[in-house]
Amino acid sequence: MCGICGVMAASSPLRPDVRASIGSMTDRIRHRGPDGDGVFTDAHAALGHRRLAIIDRAGGHQPMSTEDGSLWVVFNGEIYNHHDLRHQLEARGHAFRTVSDTEAILHAYEEWGVECVRRFEGMFAIAIYNKPARELLLARDRLGKKPMFFATFDRTLHFASEIKALMASPAWNGEVDPSTFEEYLSLGYILAPRTVYRHVQKLEPGHWLRFSRHGIDIRRYWDVERFDVDRRPTEQLASELDALLADRVRERLESEVPLGAFLSGGVDSGLVVSYMSDAMRQPVNTTTVGFGEVEHNELAAARLTAAGHATDHHEEIIRPNLELVLDEVVGGFDEPFADASAVPTYYVSMATRRHVTVALSGDGGDEVFGGYDFRYVPHALEGYARPMFRSRMSRRLARWASANWPSSPKLPRPLRLGGLLGNLARDPAVAYYRDLCFLRPERARPLLGLDPSHGETPASAVITDTYRRCPSAHDLQRAQYADLKIYLPNDVLVKVDRMSMAHALEVRAPLLDRRIVEFSFAIPTPGKMPRLTSKHLLRVLGRRRLPPQILAGRKHGFTAPISAWLAGPYRQRFHDEVLGPGARVRDWLDTSLVAAHFDHHCAGQGDHSYLLWAVWMLERWSRAGGDSRRAAA
Repeated sequence: MCGICGVMAASSPLRPDVRASIGSMTDRIRHRGPDGDGVFTDAHAALGHRRLAIIDRAGGHQPMSTEDGSLWVVFNGEIYNHHDLRHQLEARGHAFRTVSDTEAILHAYEEWGVECVRRFEGMFAIAIYNKPARELLLARDRLGKKPMFFATFDRTLHFASEIKALMASPAWNGEVDPSTFEEYLSLGYILAPRTVYRHVQKLEPGHWLRFSRHGIDIRRYWDVERFDVDRRPTEQLASELDALLADRVRERLESEVPLGAFLSGGVDSGLVVSYMSDAMRQPVNTTTVGFGEVEHNELAAARLTAAGHATDHHEEIIRPNLELVLDEVVGGFDEPFADASAVPTYYVSMATRRHVTVALSGDGGDEVFGGYDFRYVPHALEGYARPMFRSRMSRRLARWASANWPSSPKLPRPLRLGGLLGNLARDPAVAYYRDLCFLRPERARPLLGLDPSHGETPASAVITDTYRRCPSAHDLQRAQYADLKIYLPNDVLVKVDRMSMAHALEVRAPLLDRRIVEFSFAIPTPGKMPRLTSKHLLRVLGRRRLPPQILAGRKHGFTAPISAWLAGPYRQRFHDEVLGPGARVRDWLDTSLVAAHFDHHCAGQGDHSYLLWAVWMLERWSRAGGDSRRAAA
C-alpha cells in the first residue's frame, strides 16, 4: 500500500516549477507510505511514490522502470495474481529482476498494452509512463478500493492518490464547485467523477485513462455482466462460495510484515477470520474495538469468534475525543465527507496498526450478499407490491396516504409505513435514490436556498441511471448493483482507505474480490435471499464455521453516537463554529435553518444529527483549507 502522484505534459516540456514540485507533492502523502520515497523526472513527466513496504521490501522500490528505461510505473495497492502473471510472462520471454508485483505490472503492459489491466486481480491505482510514446496510462481497480484523482492545469495532467498532493503543484486551481453541495448534504459524499473542486475529478472504478498528445481518453474495462442465471440449489452455491472464499482469503495472506484482521461481532469478518485460521500456521492476530456506550459495543460477540478460532485477540474500548482527532479525520478526505463512522474507523485502524501492518476485513458482505435489512427488505417489498399500484388513481392514493400517515421516528426511515406508501407511487429507481439519501432533497435544498420541488439533479440522474442500467428482473438485485457502483466506492471504501492510510495500515477485503462479486450477482434474488433472509449464503457458511450466537445476534452498524455528541459534549463547539460570526458555511447555507434544527435537536424534539454533522463537516473542511480560493482571498 502506497501513495502515488505525478504530472505529465504531452505536447510540450513540463514547466520547470511544476516538475520541481514533485517532491512536495510526494511529501503531502507521506502518511500513505512512511517506509520510503522515490521520484522520477524527465522533460515531459514527473512521478512520485511513497512506499509502505509489504512485498519484496528489498527490491520493490518505485518508481520502477523496465531494463531500457522506456516504461516507468508508480503503483498503489496489491496484485494478488502476480505470481501467475510472472509465470505467463516468463514463458513469453520476459526476464524479472525483483519478486515484486510492481514489476509484473510493467512486463504485463509491455506484453499486452492497456489491455493488461483486465488481467490484474487485486486492488490498485496504477500510473504507467510510456516515455517513447509520450503517453500516460492511469488505471483503477474494478470495485474502487484504491483512489485516483486527476486534473488538468495549464495543459498538464496531474494525478494523485489524494487531492492534497495536487494542491502542492504551483499550477493548482482550487476553485470550489458549490453545485456539489446538494449531493453532499443529501448523500454525505460527492459522487465520482466529480469532486468539490471544479477542475479535479475522480477516475471511476473499473476505468482506465490514457493521456497523450491527442488528449484524454477514458474507458470502462469492467462491469458485472451476468445476472440471475445461476439457479442451483443452496448447498451447491454454498459449496462453490466456500471454495471461492478459501482461495480469495489465502491469496491475500502474502506479506513480509505482520498481518491480521479486523474482527467485529458479525458474520462477514468472522468468516474472513475463519478462513485465515485455516490457511495460516500461526494464530491470526485479531483486533476489535467498541465504544463505551453499550449499543455501540460488539466486544462480547467478537470474543466468541476469536475464542472459537484461537486467535491472538486484542480489544480496545474507544472513548472518542474529537478535540484530538477531528482535524485529522476531516483532513483525510480533502473534500466534505459526512459519514460519521469515519471516526470509529479511524480509531479501529489506529488500534489495529499497533499490532499489524496489513489487516483483512469483512467489507462488502452487505452490498454483495444482501445485508442491509433496513433498506433492501423494504425495497424488495415495494417491488412485490408495486404492480398493484399501476393505475393513476392507486398511485395518487398512495401519495395521499404517505403525506398523511403519522410519522414514526423511532423506526428506521425505510421501515416507516408512510415512506413505503410514498415509494409505491414512485419509479423504483427514484425510490432507491431517495432511500439512499441520508437527507432527502426536500430537506437538503432549502438549506442551500433552492426550491424544494426542483427536478432531477446531476446526482439523482447518475444514481437512477445506474439502477436502471442493471438488467436484472429483480428490484433488490438492481438496488445491490447500484450500491456496488455508488455507495460502496463513494462512501464505504473511501472511508476505509483514508482512515486506514492515515495510520499506514493496509486493508484487504476478500469479499470484494471481482470473482466473488460476479458469482453473487449471477444468483437471482430468491436464491441469494430466500424469504428475504439477509446474507443467506454467508449464513449457511457461518453455521459451519462460527459460534451460533454470532448468527443469532442482531446486526450492529459500525456507527458513532453523533446524536449524543452534538446535544452534549460538543454542543458549544458546534454552535461556535457553525453558527458563530466566523462561520464559513454562511456563504453557502441558510444558517437560520441550521440553527432551528440545532435547537430542536438539543431540546430532544427531533433527531437532526445527520444534518448537523454534515454541516459541521463542511465547516471543518473549509476551515482546514479545503476552500483554498477563499483562504487565499
